[in-house]
Amino acid sequence: MERVVITGIGLITPCGLTTDETWRSLLDGASGIRRVTQFDPDGFPVAIAGEVPGFDPDAHLTRVKRKETARFSQLSIVASRAAVADAGLELDDETRQRCGTVIGVGLGGLEEIDKYSQVLRERGARKVSPYFIPQVIANLAAGQVAIDQGLQGPSYCTTSACASSAHAIGDAADQIRLGRTDVMLAGGAESTITKLGLAGFATMFALSRRNDAPEAASRPWDEGRDGFVMGEGAATLVLESLSRARGRGARIYAEVAGYGASCDAFHITKPDPEGTGARRAMEMALRDAAVATDAVGYVNAHATSTPAGDTQEAKAIEALFGDHATRSGGLWVSSTKGATGHLLGGAGALEAAVSALVVARGAVPPTLNLHALDPEVRLDCVPLEARERAVDHALSNSFGFGGTNAALVLSRV
Repeated sequence: MERVVITGIGLITPCGLTTDETWRSLLDGASGIRRVTQFDPDGFPVAIAGEVPGFDPDAHLTRVKRKETARFSQLSIVASRAAVADAGLELDDETRQRCGTVIGVGLGGLEEIDKYSQVLRERGARKVSPYFIPQVIANLAAGQVAIDQGLQGPSYCTTSACASSAHAIGDAADQIRLGRTDVMLAGGAESTITKLGLAGFATMFALSRRNDAPEAASRPWDEGRDGFVMGEGAATLVLESLSRARGRGARIYAEVAGYGASCDAFHITKPDPEGTGARRAMEMALRDAAVATDAVGYVNAHATSTPAGDTQEAKAIEALFGDHATRSGGLWVSSTKGATGHLLGGAGALEAAVSALVVARGAVPPTLNLHALDPEVRLDCVPLEARERAVDHALSNSFGFGGTNAALVLSRV
C-alpha cells in the first residue's frame, strides 16, 4: 500500500488567521478565548468562546458565494486554499480527477438554523432563503472546497461529533493507501458559537463559566477546571502518496502513519470511566503504524477541560504507555485546547496539524492554565511553557459524544 504524507497545512483558528500565526501563538502560550462578539451574550450563563478574530469573508469570497455558504464552509474554503498554496500543489486536469475532499463537521450551519427559524416564525415560509439548506448541511464544507478547487475525486463529510475531522483524515489517508486517489484535502471545520449552540452546551453544564476570566477558562487537567470552552475555525491538510510527494520535491511535514477508531458503547455523552475505548483506538493506530509505545515522544490529547473526560483519557494513556508515560523524560502530553478552546468537529484536524508541526519543527506547545495538576493524573502534561524536543512519532487523540474515538499517528519521514 501507498504511504501517505502531509505536504500542506492551512489553519484558521482562535489563535490566528494563518498556520504560522496559530503555531506561534500556541508556543507563546497565548489564549484565543474572549468574550463572545458574534452576538450579545448578556443573560447567558456562559459568555465566552474561542472566536476566530478578524475573519472577513468579504476579503476572500464573491457575493454569491457568501450568500450560499455558512461560516463553517467559508472558513474551510479559505483554510483549504492556504493548504494547497502551502503544499505548492499544481492542480492540472489529471490531478483534479485523482484528488478528493473529506472535511469533518460536527454540527454544520447552526447560525443559519438560528436565523431562519426566527425568519420563519416572524415573516413566514416564503421568506426563508433558497440557500438555507445548502448553507447548513454538513457535507457542504467538503462540497464547497471541491467546487472551489475543481476537485473531482471522492467528496464527503465525516460527522462523528468531536472526532469528526480525525476520522476525516484517517479516511482520506486510506483512500490514498488503497490507490483510489493520489491526493486528498482532509480536515475539519466548525462554527457553532451561536445563541442556540451556546445555550445548548451551557444547559448541559458542559461549559466553563469563568466569564470574568476568559483566558483562564480552558484548563485541561487542572484541579480547578469546570468545563470546556467552545471554539470555531478550520484546518485542512494536503495528503499525498509519499512517492508522488518525493517525485515533485515537495516539503513533507510528517507521515500519517497510523489510524485507529473505536467506540466506548457506554453513554451518549459520558466517556467510559476506564478509558477502554480510547485505549483501543490508540492501540490500533500504533499497530497500524508499526510503532512501539516507547517510540512515541508526544501526545496531543483530546483533553477538553472537563472533569470526567480529562481523567479518563489520562488513565487510558497511562494504561497503554505504562512506565513510558510516567517516568521523567518519557512521554510528553499536552492539550492545545487550553489556548484554542474546543473546535468540536474541527478539533481533530487542528490537533493533527499541530502534531505534524511538532514532528516537523521539534517544539511542543504547552497546556495553558495548568497550575495544579489533578492528583489522579500522573502524566507530564507540559504545563504553561513550550519545550523543545525531537519527536519521531506523535499521537493525536479525538473523542466525541456517542463514545466515538479516533487516534492518528504522525511520524517523521
